[in-house]
Amino acid sequence: MGSLYQTAMLVPHPSTESSHSAGRAGPLLRRPRMVFEPTAEPGYFLSLPAGRDGWLLARRFRAARRCATIIALTLPSMLIQAVLLCIPGHAKVTFPLFFWGRFARALGLDVRVVGKLATENSDRPVIFVSNHSSWVDVPVVGGVLPGPFVAKGDVERWPVVRTIARLGRTVFVSRERGSTGRERDAMQEVLARGDNLILFPEGTSSDGSRVLPFRSSFFALAEGKSRGAGPSSGKRPGSAVRPPLIQPVSVVYDRLNGLPAGRSSRPVFAWYGDMDIASHFWRMTQHLDMRVTVLLHAPLDPATFPDRKSLSQAVWQTVADGASMLRQNRPARPLSVGPARPDEVGDQEPAFA
Repeated sequence: MGSLYQTAMLVPHPSTESSHSAGRAGPLLRRPRMVFEPTAEPGYFLSLPAGRDGWLLARRFRAARRCATIIALTLPSMLIQAVLLCIPGHAKVTFPLFFWGRFARALGLDVRVVGKLATENSDRPVIFVSNHSSWVDVPVVGGVLPGPFVAKGDVERWPVVRTIARLGRTVFVSRERGSTGRERDAMQEVLARGDNLILFPEGTSSDGSRVLPFRSSFFALAEGKSRGAGPSSGKRPGSAVRPPLIQPVSVVYDRLNGLPAGRSSRPVFAWYGDMDIASHFWRMTQHLDMRVTVLLHAPLDPATFPDRKSLSQAVWQTVADGASMLRQNRPARPLSVGPARPDEVGDQEPAFA
């Protein structure tokens, strides 16, 4: 990742040499200026040369201020959501939209939404399927998409994060073969209540330069073979229910410091591998003028696909093409994809741009 960053080096500024008299003894005073060296090591934001202490202090103060703002926002919001969960009504769904939207703004992100939510024109529940490159995806899409997340079981063991996730009615999945049926039923019960779900079917976060293949097992709950979920659904046990709609969503971080974000800028946002969340937060929140685009594509009806593998392929293709479009800074427009024939479904290859 060292080659992805540039560092600042001190070189003499030509104008400073002429500003001193030729007869003055000792070395000429030289004003430092920034020259970028592509082959330098990363981390220059935290090790600037002398003379740039004011700029460095401002960046660190900005990150600390954003951290304090998020803490001040989160603590009372947790209490409010805990109360709303005990009260009948739709407030426990709408309040997380408000919270995550303010959370993303506190991070310094400008969230641009292109397209329309499938929930605006349909009374069927919707499974929002998005690519995943960072923990930042959670506040970004959580402030746009109405519904609880589907998260891996590891999150349930993270301090503080697990409490926020439970208050947000997150559905945890362990991906263990023996618990697949039970977890699918839990997600189907959420849909049967009329709620939506937010799904990251890559199974892990990527480096932001591609969309990883989707796990087709995540689409089992959209096959339309579920039965009435239970007493809260208002349906008779054993009665068939209409499958939810699938809306593909592409998320790309496309502006950094007011400029288009290229390949070298993606590690500022991407969180993957063995990165720790604290240092990633500290680096990212020092920047200004950051933007993320959430591209809402046309919804798909699972009933028009022969099986979940073809459904997974069609959704992945839409999300990957949309993300590639945004990474190339082309005009953003929602995409629409029809059902694929079984003989057209092949292995999913990561889409780079």
